Formats: sequence, C-alpha cells, structure tokens
Amino acid sequence: MDVSRLPLNALRAFEASARLGSLTKAGMELRVGQTAISHQIKLLEKDLGFTLFERLPRGIALTEEAHALLPVLTDALRRVSDKVHQLRTGGTAEILTIGVVSSFALGWLLPRLQDFNARHPQIEVRIKTNNNRADTLLDGLDLFIRFGDGAWHGTEAVELMQAPLAPVCSPGLAMSVRTPADLLAQQLLRSYRQDEWPLWFLTAGLTPPVARGWIFDNSLALVEAAAQGLGVALVPAAMFSRDISSGRIVQPLDVGIVTGAYWMTRLRSRTETGAMVAFKRWIVAEL
Repeated sequence: MDVSRLPLNALRAFEASARLGSLTKAGMELRVGQTAISHQIKLLEKDLGFTLFERLPRGIALTEEAHALLPVLTDALRRVSDKVHQLRTGGTAEILTIGVVSSFALGWLLPRLQDFNARHPQIEVRIKTNNNRADTLLDGLDLFIRFGDGAWHGTEAVELMQAPLAPVCSPGLAMSVRTPADLLAQQLLRSYRQDEWPLWFLTAGLTPPVARGWIFDNSLALVEAAAQGLGVALVPAAMFSRDISSGRIVQPLDVGIVTGAYWMTRLRSRTETGAMVAFKRWIVAEL
C-alpha cells in the first residue's frame, strides 16, 4: 500500500499501546483519552487490512502481524525523534542510547563516563540501567552492555571483561565465615540464576545445600541486603570494589566462579553510527 496514506497519529497510538500493553496507558502518554486511542487503532487496522490487537477481558494481546510491525515502527519513531533533537541542538549532537546492566553501570561505567564526554563532547549519551533483561529494539537501545555467554540471536557481541562471582557479606557476619564450609550454616542470598550457588559449592569441594533464602533480580539489591547483614550474596565482586574498600561489605573467601562475562552487544540489523563506533573503541581501549 501507499505508505503516505498511513495516519501518523494512528501509528503512534498503536506503538504506544503495544509497548505499554494498555490503551489507557497509551492515552496517558499521548495525552488523549482511551476512546481516542481505540478509535485511532481501528482506523489503522482498516487501512492496513489486518487486526493488530486481540481484545481480552483484562487488556490486549498483540497479533502475529502486530509483533512483526512493532519493532520496525518503534525504531523508525526513535530515529525521527533523535534527528529532530539533533537539529534543534544545531545539528551537532549525536545521540547514543546505551542499555547497561546495573552492576556494570555503577561499578565500572559511570565513574569513567566523564572521560568519554571529554573526548567526544558532540555525543549525547543516554543511559538506561536494567537487571540484564531488556528488549534492545523496543527499548530503543543502540548498544546493550549485558552479562552472559555472548550467544544472543541476531546480535553482535564483543566481550568486555569476565566477572567472577564471589561471596560478600557484612563485616559482622564475615567474622563467622573462615572456610567455605562455614557458608553451609549461613543464609544465602540468591539471584534468579538458580545454578550459581550450587556451582560455587561444587567448586569449593562441597555438596551444595538445599536452596533457601531470598531471591533478588539484580546484584545491587543483593549487595544491599548483604551489607545490612541479611545473609551472604554471590556477586561479581570486582563491580563492588568501592563497597569492599570502604568496609561496607567484606569478601571473606577467595573462591570464585566464572559463569559469564560482560559483553557489549548490538543488533546486527542496527546500522552502526559514528557514535556507536566511537563508544566501542573507547570502552575497549579503557578495558
């Protein structure tokens, strides 16, 4: 069909509704009523010739066609927004949006960002922290620094650094942890990766205990819980060197395990910009 016939307001209504999973939330974001959003989507469905949403008793669900259309539309709208921002700032600012797992952001990246800014003042860096789970395309990320094995479908991955996981705890609790076996009697703070503690105990030559204790979705919360004396956390200790050097937490044992590394990733379908190349070269040189 003729693309010029597609109504921009209806496309924006669809993109917001699909991204937010709600017509009401889309209306709040676009500052119109839910009825207006619904009307715009019906017009778009009529123009496209296929259904975008399945109406459910509690919310909406994307159809197969909507799933295919959404990432393309989201990327296009982001590109337009970035270009308008660039023109409004005199055409000099390049926008670089980076998703970063929180532990790497606080433990390594943020203390060094000023150096990147000094070297590349024409690049406006936007940081989106997360718990290692994000949709690169839908979240509008140019680059995504994440933790794992480097094997992500359709993604180019450059290994930045390994990050062995080691136990950390409060100074008071550390007094009762002299050997790996001492952890068998401690409250173990866990992440959503359920194999980490069992692997650590096997590496230490011990039979893993039955899993128990609280589960957290990111290393920052694990370290905070450990600092408050709630138990022992297994985290990438190198990312929390400031907390360790300040005495806020202690690494009582030297046993560590490698379950992955930090990687800088880019969707292969995403064309590299000058800003992306500059950031990649900078971070690799720094590491």
